[in-house]
Amino acid sequence: MSLHLVTSNFFSGIKLFLAITIFLFACGKSNEPVSAQNPVPSPTPTPPTINLPATTFAKGADISWVTHMESQGRKFYNNAGDETDCFALMKSLGMNTIRLRVWVNPNPTWNNTQDVVAKALRAKQANLRVMINFHYSDSWADPGKQTKPSAWSTFGLEALRTAIDSHTKSVLQALKTSGVEPEWVQVGNETNDGMLWPTGRASQGGMAAYAQFVNAGYDAVKSVFPNARVIVHLANGFDNNLYQWNIGGLVSNGAKFDVIGLSLYPTASNWEQRNNQCQSNMTDLVERYNKEVMVVEVGMPWDQPDVCKLFLADIISKTRAIRNNKGIGVLYWEPQSYAQWQGYTLGAFDNSGKPTAALTAFAN
Repeated sequence: MSLHLVTSNFFSGIKLFLAITIFLFACGKSNEPVSAQNPVPSPTPTPPTINLPATTFAKGADISWVTHMESQGRKFYNNAGDETDCFALMKSLGMNTIRLRVWVNPNPTWNNTQDVVAKALRAKQANLRVMINFHYSDSWADPGKQTKPSAWSTFGLEALRTAIDSHTKSVLQALKTSGVEPEWVQVGNETNDGMLWPTGRASQGGMAAYAQFVNAGYDAVKSVFPNARVIVHLANGFDNNLYQWNIGGLVSNGAKFDVIGLSLYPTASNWEQRNNQCQSNMTDLVERYNKEVMVVEVGMPWDQPDVCKLFLADIISKTRAIRNNKGIGVLYWEPQSYAQWQGYTLGAFDNSGKPTAALTAFAN
């Protein structure tokens, strides 16, 4: 049951109790005059504030590659060398959240609706929370490219808004039908310069369109999962100027969202500086826009696990320390990738398919 529902039911009960009490009082006292002996009853005192527990800090990983890796015979092992399901392995490492990307019409079909639903079900079965990450592209969307899906390539502003609405609802409804309720949904991935270029390219006159695309995603998410928190996600979490320009532009154009997501990929030599800059950026974003903040992607070279562990422990601590519990989580990007999978070297498994010491930072 959600926190909102618990609170709503509690106060509904109080209202019902007060209504019955007032009715019974009126029935029993209606003929008695108001006097010093029969004073007007004192107003019912305001119910005490209930200090409900804060939402659990999200510690987790994007493991969207997992089904593709499994199809190529890749296996995953715990530190004792026992073959272990990847979702169960993430859970055993202290993680509580899995992030999954969605592409519109990918070829091959990894990260399409069917693949995402299958992975989300496995996350649920492992008792892991779910974040869904819409790229609104047929493949990777990031700061260097925000390519429209091929089926949307000729669409203008209104048609793109409709397509975002339809695609978002379709994927989320498939998850809902399968019994999966995501806790967070990203509308766009690393949208440093907007999305769905050139229409929504913020630096080239598309800031207002970008905001409308975010709103189309936001409204679609809330129509299927009203309690899901919608994330706008940018890269370079250390760059406050970028975030002020982008998030400020969205806000000034009426964009609706709940959480600001950040990516952070420091090197072994600059991680302390980058973490400090990221913390300052998150603090400013919370104060400036009154939004929650979340580091939805981190990574570091797999062969420097001791340094990576220090980096992770520090950024988790700094995010937790953001005022009013507004820093809500840290997620590693594809830690389970190993042995040069897809040429990626910023995972956190060794070449034998076992987690490195870096991931012990998530245990606390």
